[in-house]
Amino acid sequence: MEIVYVYTKKRSEFGRQCNFSDRQAELHVDILPDESLATNFIEKNPVDTGIQCVQEMSEHEVNTERFETENRGINHVEGGWPKDVNASEVEQVLRYRKKVEKDEMYINTIQQLGSVMEHVIKQNNAIDIYEDYFSDLHVEESEEPPSAKTINVFRDPNEIKRTATHLTWYPDGARKLGVAYSNLEFQRSTSDTSMDSYIWDIENPNKPDFTIKPVSPLVCLEYNPKDSHVLVGGCYNGQIAYWDTRKGSQPVEMSPVEHSHRDPVYKVIWLQSKTGTECFSSSTDGQVLWWDTRKLGEPTEKLIMDPSKKMDVEKAQGVIALEYEPTIPTKFMVGTEQGTVISCNRKAKTPNEKIVAIYNAHLGPVYSLQRNPFFPKNFLTVGDWTARIWSEDIRESSIMWTKYHMSYMTDGCWSPTRPAVFFTTKMDGTLDVWDFLFKQNDPTLSLQVTDEPLHSLRIQDQGRFIASGSQSGTTTLLELSSGLCTMQRNEKGLITAMFEREQRREKILESRHREMRLKQRSTSGQEKAEEEEGGEADEEDLVARAEKDFYDVIEAEKKKREDKEAKRKQAEAVVDEKEDTIAEEKGDTENGEKADEEKAD
Repeated sequence: MEIVYVYTKKRSEFGRQCNFSDRQAELHVDILPDESLATNFIEKNPVDTGIQCVQEMSEHEVNTERFETENRGINHVEGGWPKDVNASEVEQVLRYRKKVEKDEMYINTIQQLGSVMEHVIKQNNAIDIYEDYFSDLHVEESEEPPSAKTINVFRDPNEIKRTATHLTWYPDGARKLGVAYSNLEFQRSTSDTSMDSYIWDIENPNKPDFTIKPVSPLVCLEYNPKDSHVLVGGCYNGQIAYWDTRKGSQPVEMSPVEHSHRDPVYKVIWLQSKTGTECFSSSTDGQVLWWDTRKLGEPTEKLIMDPSKKMDVEKAQGVIALEYEPTIPTKFMVGTEQGTVISCNRKAKTPNEKIVAIYNAHLGPVYSLQRNPFFPKNFLTVGDWTARIWSEDIRESSIMWTKYHMSYMTDGCWSPTRPAVFFTTKMDGTLDVWDFLFKQNDPTLSLQVTDEPLHSLRIQDQGRFIASGSQSGTTTLLELSSGLCTMQRNEKGLITAMFEREQRREKILESRHREMRLKQRSTSGQEKAEEEEGGEADEEDLVARAEKDFYDVIEAEKKKREDKEAKRKQAEAVVDEKEDTIAEEKGDTENGEKADEEKAD
């Protein structure tokens, strides 16, 4: 049966009927020409222009071949052992080999593969594919002076400015820069202060590329070297959190407060592991905690930085700097608030063995600690007013150091491409570039980056770009000249010789100091024995001796002043005598001239 739809509508709803008809044109308005305007126009001879009644087209060439792609799956069965053959079992392997060798196609296949292999071997013998054609050419070293230019400046977009406390580079090329913002002056922070940190595109300083939203301001932030989408951060309240940029601005997971640090987390570093999810953190509460980002419920391991090796939390030293070298996976180093550097062994069995060595590095907190990428036994520390280079073998003193500056130093790092170059920042806003091959007393290049203190520093892995964060949240990106990021001729050998020479010198001084201390100890022991034999000295005699020494010092000072005053008076008398002599000579000269004039008259 056919289904028919019928639509109905009233005639009145169609509207009025349209009746069209032809009629003559009517003139409604007639505008007469203005003869006065004729003077503005010039008569022109007719011009012939050739045109074609075709569509205009531009001349160009295109590739007219069509290219189509499609995904196809294949079953790859070439090579390897079958599933039913265990390669570790010798009998199964021999049995399978005999079975294959009896196959009719085996000999033909071997002959075909043999001819191909023979051709490849002959080709390799005829052409040395590893030949270096330009080995005898020497690259001319550039004589340009060391310099750096500002590429971009990234400013904290919030009204209440915060310190750029930590920087981290995007692992796959210098395209992005992560900046952790935090107000470390707790009393000055207000409820209106933003807690956001940002990832910047280095070519776009106007707007952040990505916003990181922690529950507490981030003090440190680190990209995962194995997964460029994952970052881990240490918060001001002591918690550890990690983000996946593909999952939004909120943290994927956070450590619970009860199992986290009790102070701000100043450093987080990813560990060299198969999973790429392990990291460890340090804080001023004196603890170093190990984490797995897959399960941040509690730390996997804990170490208390107690120099007495009793693992007492109350005696622990607050950790600010943390250093980990992937080539030495079991060792790590920490820089403390008390100015010491503690070398630790994570895999040691007892707590006493975990703290290997202690170096008294600086008068104040150690703000930066990093091993030399080319010589891991040598490490750089930055604190108080100087930067120091140490050797693991010498604990008494650093082997090299910079001069004491007028301004406090805040951060430092080695160049990843040149073993003799490192960088430091100071509270006066300057970034210093040190090249110990060129000179050691002063920085090779000193840049006034800002007028406010610089707090953080990070160099990109290729050694070309370096970023520095200031107190008001301004991050400056600089590009270094080629001389500062290109390895110089025989640089490794020269810096090796320099480090070895300084180590020998320090070892000689250390042995000499040890001898002096032993001699002093034996002398003091003899004096102590004599005092015990002769009885204690009379207290009045000691007071009288001290008073005599005091007055002797005063008398010597008074005599020195009297001698100085006598010398000054003697010098004044000599000057007065010379002036009188000059005046007399001048008078005699004038009298002589007058006499000559009178005689001439």
